[in-house]
Amino acid sequence: MKYRERLISVVAFAAMLCLGGCQNDINLKSDPTDGPITEAPYVEGELMVKFAPEVEAMIATRTDLTRSGIPSVDEVLEAIGGYELERVFPVDSSREDITRKSGLHLWYVVRFKGESAESVANKLRGLGEIQRVDLNRTVKRAYTGKAVPLSADKLTRANSGIGSGNTMNDPLLGAQWNLINNGDLFVKEGVVKSVKDADIQAAEAWEKCTGHEDIIVAVLDEGVFVDHPDLKANIWVNENEVNGSHNDNDGNGYKGDVNGYNFVKDQGKITTNDYLDSGHGSHVAGVIAAVNNNGEGISSIAGGNNGKGGVKVMSCQIFSGNMGSSVLAVARAMKYAADNGAVVLQCSWGYVSGEANIYDWGEQGFHTEEEWKEGSPLEYEALDYFVHNAGSPDGPITGGVAIFAAGNENAPQAGYPGAADFAVSVAATAADFTPAVYTNYGPGTSISAPGGDQDYYWDYVDENHNYGEVGCILSTLPYNVSPSGYGFMEGTSMACPHVSGVAALAIAYAAQRCVQITPDELKSMMYESAQSIDQYCVGSKEYYRYVADIGPLQPMKLDLNPYKGQMGAGQINAAALLKLIDGVTTPMQFPNLYIEEGGQMAIRADRYYVDGNSLKYEVKIENGEVASCTNQGNGMLIFEGKKSGTTKASLIVSGSETDNAEFTITVRKGASNNGWL
Repeated sequence: MKYRERLISVVAFAAMLCLGGCQNDINLKSDPTDGPITEAPYVEGELMVKFAPEVEAMIATRTDLTRSGIPSVDEVLEAIGGYELERVFPVDSSREDITRKSGLHLWYVVRFKGESAESVANKLRGLGEIQRVDLNRTVKRAYTGKAVPLSADKLTRANSGIGSGNTMNDPLLGAQWNLINNGDLFVKEGVVKSVKDADIQAAEAWEKCTGHEDIIVAVLDEGVFVDHPDLKANIWVNENEVNGSHNDNDGNGYKGDVNGYNFVKDQGKITTNDYLDSGHGSHVAGVIAAVNNNGEGISSIAGGNNGKGGVKVMSCQIFSGNMGSSVLAVARAMKYAADNGAVVLQCSWGYVSGEANIYDWGEQGFHTEEEWKEGSPLEYEALDYFVHNAGSPDGPITGGVAIFAAGNENAPQAGYPGAADFAVSVAATAADFTPAVYTNYGPGTSISAPGGDQDYYWDYVDENHNYGEVGCILSTLPYNVSPSGYGFMEGTSMACPHVSGVAALAIAYAAQRCVQITPDELKSMMYESAQSIDQYCVGSKEYYRYVADIGPLQPMKLDLNPYKGQMGAGQINAAALLKLIDGVTTPMQFPNLYIEEGGQMAIRADRYYVDGNSLKYEVKIENGEVASCTNQGNGMLIFEGKKSGTTKASLIVSGSETDNAEFTITVRKGASNNGWL
């Protein structure tokens, strides 16, 4: 797997399954040690196996997991020496029933010594008690570069000299052509390399909605700098976890996960300060949810207004410095996101395209969805779990939307997993609607978004010989990467968070209107509302390959005609999408409640009604021996389970019968654990 940002210099990869630094952080300096990856394409000494349902109980009831209790499995594994088993997905007591229904509880990590992972995998595949065997592929960066720090003075000059836009008071909005493009950018010697409205139509969308604090976007990436002053107000906080604690206070199977989880180091602390960190996760987060209208830094797509109402970013860290991650970490991150409230999965990574040029990229990835499902079964099942089990039947969206970068191999097919039918794959465009010179396109590509195109804007050079960076995407960075806290990057990796941000904004608008959509409805509306860019996929465009590394020494022309009709549905359009949300009429429903005997449950009734904070609420419970309710005002209701049983209840809203809700309260011992103690 690789990050979906473009490498400045082409490197050959030892295996397609490495998470490469497709990071074309602006003016990325090549390290002399950069070169082909030589690490094994998978982790030795461990496998992921999915047991048949009939034998899983034999494992689950064991307290000593140095043996499975299944004779045929133990015979194979004992022949290679000692081994141990561990559930891939730790028990989250509140979600165990859903985990079991999806079959993810059947996946175990098998750790062993003595033979290669491939050899053991081949032996286990022949056993009837095992349904699937998956090698734990490594996820590696392919280089050790960083973005060049961007000075405050340079940002000030960029702000004063490029574009305009005062919808928000963030001082750098004028440099964010990806949000507001007035068509007056990149004009030099009579050549104009920008088109009016070649953006995501943010300004018009903000007139309807700027975000909603209940909507969570999981960023699977490097760690997010959670203390960045332009991000902090919009970082997700797990209120049930004690900050600084090394315990699993909320019982979700992960210790100390206050703002997400570090799946690389298996710890709650999110990190961004490794010498080799690029700031990529923070950059992605800023595009989606930097704090809007706070008089500081940049604007974002769904960052709210002056520290209020922004969507929240959950950091699911799957990469850190040059430490290897793995498919095991990725799968855990996907399930964690769904189980902890995220409804958008932001993934600026994926496999090399199945149509990538082997000479340039060393390998080709999966060609078909069936190949991907067969070759990466754990990843497929975890992603399927997110799509179908994120969200809520009582919330603004009933599942999850998984969004991936299409890839930067300039190949006529998007890479997987994004190319899968149930995911969204994003291609990249420049500030004039033309395809970025690096972007993948064609089959598997769902939609396009601004991603930057440094090699195309090569002639916009400053006194430091930094080429074309203003044609890329400006966003937040950790201070160890950029002392100013901001900088530019490019790639389908940057196009991807634009679609994630717009999707989050659409769900936020549905929440604001108290209506409900399905993931399929949201995707259909995104594609229907996208702006066609076919008229810009004609002729050719001149660019300079690897201009940040070698300067304007390699002039090339990109034939644009093959991209016509191949950039997905067109460019994402936030304003048009929100207009379609206006037509949604399915109301959010006040939920049925399932409460532990002796336990409590807090419900915000105002979230189910437009202008709900101005209404008054009264709860009537038919059987007061089963449950009770305390109205704390401001829409907050506290329900208490008194004794096991079921009772009907009603919510009276401001005395209006039309807004009243009928619901059921069920009280059971162990209800918070869903019976799986």
